[in-house]
Amino acid sequence: MFPERFSNLPAYAFPRLRALLDVHEPGGAVRHMSIGEPKHDFPAWITDVIAEHAAEFGKYPPNEGAPELRAAIAGWVQRRYGVRLDPETQVMSLNGTREGLYNAGMALCPETKNGKRPVVLTPNPFYQVYMISAISAAAEPVFVPATAETDHLPDYAALDAEVLDRTALCYICSPANPQGVMADEAYWTGLIELAEKHDFQILADECYSEIYRDTPPSGALEIARKMGADPERVAIFHSLSKRSNLPGLRSGFVAGGPETIKRMKQLRNYSGAPVALPLQRASERLWADEAHVEENRALYQAKYDLADRIFGNVPGYMSPKGGMFLWLPVADGEEAALKLWKETGIRALPGAYLSRDTKAGNPGKTFLRVAIVAPYDQTEAALQDIRSCLYQEQ
Repeated sequence: MFPERFSNLPAYAFPRLRALLDVHEPGGAVRHMSIGEPKHDFPAWITDVIAEHAAEFGKYPPNEGAPELRAAIAGWVQRRYGVRLDPETQVMSLNGTREGLYNAGMALCPETKNGKRPVVLTPNPFYQVYMISAISAAAEPVFVPATAETDHLPDYAALDAEVLDRTALCYICSPANPQGVMADEAYWTGLIELAEKHDFQILADECYSEIYRDTPPSGALEIARKMGADPERVAIFHSLSKRSNLPGLRSGFVAGGPETIKRMKQLRNYSGAPVALPLQRASERLWADEAHVEENRALYQAKYDLADRIFGNVPGYMSPKGGMFLWLPVADGEEAALKLWKETGIRALPGAYLSRDTKAGNPGKTFLRVAIVAPYDQTEAALQDIRSCLYQEQ
């Protein structure tokens, strides 16, 4: 009666976390560090923009985004990456990047690749929407370890040629959730060359691109254009959730080749939920303003330094290059999360909940993901408690 391909999915990360922790009393005031929900202030003027355009809640919004919003997005991409896009044919507004990352599989994955069931590649650990998009498109998700041995980025080139020849889509996140590493120009170049050789498309999840320590991360579309790659080879996904501290705005975009955007627009025409027009007007202003982004970035940079000071001598600690998470080494992620909850009231996410079991094991099992999204003083106190609770002898 129901699709079999959804029958054996593991529970989503946060229901699993509730099942693990909520049968126990917290060991102190509850502090939420399990989810990447920004707690920094968003620009105060944004509510005025929404109010100014409130009458447009009475209109159906354009599915692909208002022309002014798409122009603002194209302008930001050109300033940030030096890539000129046609806002009419190469940009589409999204109701948050998760919608776009999911629908990309539905719109772009073929029924077969070289006469066989198509493959969708994903890093392991990974943002869970990558897997469910592949399964929804009746493709085979292939989980590729992103561990210390590969600098915490997936080595897709190490896969067998048979798998690569069946590959239709490839997800990659940079800066990476959860490890905080960034794909540099050499990595993007190698991946794009691999995609050209085996004829698959790269879906670049770049929603953390504006939160980084010092050097702005390279963009997939930027490197593809520099290489002269097929314009359809790469699609990028961005969001205002992290960049502007507005996760509730549910506003992002996808940009890529004209055929890619055409197919995603066609799916959106039938099934999508476009962003309300007043929120599109706010988004337009946000993409045009960098001052609030620079202020936000500085807050994270201070917390990166804080984390380095607190955990710098912990064996296996990785200093994040970008993003909003610490990927802390522990003996067992579930045991560490439970101990932390029972002794301090801090909620952190076991790394295994973001990873898939494979024959080689679960690459997230010995990690704990900690979101450093709270203000500095709160983050400092919580990180000190994590250090005392989990690393007493180090």
